[in-house]
Amino acid sequence: MTVINTETAMEHLRLDDEIDKTMVEGYLAAAEDAAMQFLNRRFFADQAALDSAVENESAGDRPLIITPSIQSAVLLIVGWLYENRGDDLSPDIPGPARWLLNPWRIQMGV
Repeated sequence: MTVINTETAMEHLRLDDEIDKTMVEGYLAAAEDAAMQFLNRRFFADQAALDSAVENESAGDRPLIITPSIQSAVLLIVGWLYENRGDDLSPDIPGPARWLLNPWRIQMGV
């Protein structure tokens, strides 16, 4: 299950075709995973979801509730994945998404 609902991603992509919904669900899950990997932390939809993850010890280090900038970054990544499907992909997160995620990133190393 993703933090951002599929309907939000479909609206972002301006899609209403049920045929694309399964593909968008996969891209949304991948985009959220990529964002969490980049941030080195997990994000959750709301305080209740965060509290539940903390309670069952799956929240990781310094979890947070999703912010508008993180949501926008994830949707930008979804759009990028959708537009570039089948192409040779760069291993990097798209620049605007990276810019939105950087303030929330932790443990970047040396």
